Amino acid sequence: MLNNVMPQRGVFFSLLSAHTDFMVSGANATLRLISGLGNPNVDNAALIAEVNFNEDSADDVKTQLIKLLYESFTTPINRDQIHTLTLDLDRIVDSVQSVANSIDIYHINTSTPRAREMASFAADACIRLNRAVIALATRERTQVILKQCQEVDEIESRAVEVMRQAVAQLFEADGDDAAVWHAMKMRGFYFMQEAVLDNCKRAAKTLEEILLENA
Repeated sequence: MLNNVMPQRGVFFSLLSAHTDFMVSGANATLRLISGLGNPNVDNAALIAEVNFNEDSADDVKTQLIKLLYESFTTPINRDQIHTLTLDLDRIVDSVQSVANSIDIYHINTSTPRAREMASFAADACIRLNRAVIALATRERTQVILKQCQEVDEIESRAVEVMRQAVAQLFEADGDDAAVWHAMKMRGFYFMQEAVLDNCKRAAKTLEEILLENA
């Protein structure tokens, strides 16, 4: 009973790290999915299923984390900050899943250089957040986390510019109804991709706030 009330410090960090592991796996699968669109040798359905599996697994970890928070008398860092970070990571995984599932929902059969670049940005940002979360449990966490969070912020800024260019290109020329529909669905797709980066930036900000409060 005492172990439930006062769990070992490492349990929280292990669960947070596991959450980001699934986040990275989902983002990487989405990158492979978008990069392989139009390639008959790429199994889109299998990659979408892989993303959904990682989202389901991340949800299980989130549930464990929140349950542990409510059951625990003490936490290694501020309880509210752990809860906020958990929800931030969950938003990232959910937005990655939305991007992957939209491939099927919107019947997107071919990729674009901008879409591939955005997917690559998302995967890179998730990897950096994974490194930052792992560093929470280390003594050298301040330098590592700040560096990774700064890189996430830089990636998000680059992604915003790419997204703007992509959307502008969609509406450069007039077209028939089919062209208009394609432009609208790709615009929505690009915005969903940008949402992943927005959520990564939000999680990075939470990590920076955790550092400030626990300095």
